[in-house]
Amino acid sequence: MQFMSFKIGSLQLDNPLILAPMAGITNLPYRRTMKSFGAALVFTEMISANGLIRDGRKTLELLESRPEEKPLGVQLFGDDPHVLATGAALIAERADLLDINMGCPVKKVVRSGAGSALLQNPAQVGRIIDAVRAVFPGPLTIKIRSGWDQTTINYLEVARIARAAGIDAICLHPRSRSQGFGGTAAWQQIGELKAHLDIPVIGSGDLFTAEDVVNMQRISGCDAVMIARGGYGNPWIFRQAAALLQNKALVTPSAADRWQTAQQHLQWHLEQFGEHKALLEMRKHLSWYVRGLPGASQFRSQLQKLTVWSELLQYCEHFFCGQTTATQNQAEPGKERQNA
Repeated sequence: MQFMSFKIGSLQLDNPLILAPMAGITNLPYRRTMKSFGAALVFTEMISANGLIRDGRKTLELLESRPEEKPLGVQLFGDDPHVLATGAALIAERADLLDINMGCPVKKVVRSGAGSALLQNPAQVGRIIDAVRAVFPGPLTIKIRSGWDQTTINYLEVARIARAAGIDAICLHPRSRSQGFGGTAAWQQIGELKAHLDIPVIGSGDLFTAEDVVNMQRISGCDAVMIARGGYGNPWIFRQAAALLQNKALVTPSAADRWQTAQQHLQWHLEQFGEHKALLEMRKHLSWYVRGLPGASQFRSQLQKLTVWSELLQYCEHFFCGQTTATQNQAEPGKERQNA
């Protein structure tokens, strides 16, 4: 893949690397972190169209944004064309791009008729897009899975209907709803979709390293990639993928790099949510930031016991500084013996 800007409708993006919308993950501090490492487009958490039109405070909080994270994608979910269109109209001035979720496999979402449940009714997909397209003038996309289950793989049919209704791009996670996140994503299906459409195709699924990004594009020919779980505690994946796509050297972050980024993430979370919520929510992110480091398991265990913000910061600093010191000593064994 050549590293180049590309367009989704009227939206020009600097590169083909996109942060996926993820419930409970892609809040404002997380988006700011990923944006700072090169994500061209970041998404809010998945937002209920029903919750949005009812003016729920928690729903509106999900739409809080900062200029530095622009362009911002907003993802809505629901099953009623009128409700989704009403929600789309409400966020038209906030969203640089609107995505409709038609792939979420979570039971709560599926039971409501939304997410991947819509793959069982392609005609309803068309009705939803028709309704939303009528009120939302900006770039409009959908995110889907391959089908409801392995016996009903219908992503090509859904994509054809969606394209005719006016979407500007489509993202495919090539697993069925019944697979959840099990098995292996069938990247060749992204290639088949690309061959059938004249709009950008975005690939998703099993992108955990920069090499995965390059391999997905090589196998599928997709126009862009959408990174989800691969970004957990690893915003470097965007910078590393950009480097590989430009045939540049891949740089691995040190423990000091991880701590510097985690500190900024902590600060943004604190500013946005206050100490109590930041402490509770940052536990999972900090656990991801230390993956692969010596003592990570013990760190994660102790982390869950901390209830005071200052203690959390002190504990993290001690851990990461210990990692840095150990690395320096390994690199300078003579100095270590001299100091002993």
